[in-house]
Amino acid sequence: MCSSDLGDVVGGVTTFLTMAYIVVVNPGILATPGTGLPFDGVLGATVLVAVVMTLAMGLYARLPFGVAPGMGLNAFLAFTVILQHKVPWPVALGCVFWAGVLFVLLSVTRVREHVATAIPPNLRLAAAAGIGLLLTFIGLRNAGIIVADPATLVRVGLLDHRALLLVLGLAIAALLIRHRSPFAFLASIAAITVVAWLMGDIARPAQLVSVPAMGSLFLKLDLVGALQWALVPTMISIAFTDLFDSLSTFVGVSTAAGMTDADGRPHRLREGLIVDAWATLGAALVGSSPGTAYVESIAGIRMGARTGRAAVVTALCFVPCFFLAPLAGAVPAYATAPVLVLVGATMFTTVRQLTLGELEDTVPAFITVI
Repeated sequence: MCSSDLGDVVGGVTTFLTMAYIVVVNPGILATPGTGLPFDGVLGATVLVAVVMTLAMGLYARLPFGVAPGMGLNAFLAFTVILQHKVPWPVALGCVFWAGVLFVLLSVTRVREHVATAIPPNLRLAAAAGIGLLLTFIGLRNAGIIVADPATLVRVGLLDHRALLLVLGLAIAALLIRHRSPFAFLASIAAITVVAWLMGDIARPAQLVSVPAMGSLFLKLDLVGALQWALVPTMISIAFTDLFDSLSTFVGVSTAAGMTDADGRPHRLREGLIVDAWATLGAALVGSSPGTAYVESIAGIRMGARTGRAAVVTALCFVPCFFLAPLAGAVPAYATAPVLVLVGATMFTTVRQLTLGELEDTVPAFITVI
């Protein structure tokens, strides 16, 4: 095995380890009580999207990026579309499908370039920061630090063991991130889960593995029900948020890794965006929120991943996760709170790039964040 092959293998495994937290976190968000989505079904859909679309990224786009349901849009789908707007989950998945169709059309034509330049950079940055705040808000809620209040909408909750475990999880993840460990998020989730089991706060799983539960959500989306004028803004929001998320990931990671041409354009950007678009459309078919390329792929690239072979390795690493639903289901919601807070904080750092001098720049950005 030559050095480039070894780098792709090591880098592919590293990328998997840095994004494997999504196998637990995505079902935890989408299967929040009230959405009607089953945890096992979402977990199977999450893994299927990761395996199939990461393989496509490696074999078609020939890029070393991992793909899976993205953070941010999963929270938007669960908490805003389904819970707040009372959209039934089959219809919500239908919205994701039509958003994916729009994304595909934008990606296979030059329209995407005109669209990307038409939206003011301030609004793109503000949208990322706002989604980061939403993720952090959900994490604090899962830890019991924020609770609902009829008078003030939200208030500080009872600071119990969940808040202490949040601090412990944040400390573990932050320490490992400082040492550039790919296990940072997984170690944080695992540590809090073990403590919860030892405390008897949540029961240990009766079994560790099970047969994948795909049938409960596979092709259960409502395509016709989603074709309502009232839902058009939702579809557009999903499509364009996904598009700009993808563009920022490809541009940012490729630039940091030196995978650009002489003009600074990322290698095979068009092919990567096409895979990303199909990840959104395909996720709706199997029962998940939109899929997207993961910025965590930079960790694998730094470990030597340079070609599509690394993405193939990452996809194969996800395959065993199909059978871990009982173990994932035994992870308490507050165990994922540190991950939500840290991912949210990372997304919120885009506020540093906001232009806030003039009122016409400040107000739209502020409203978008809020």
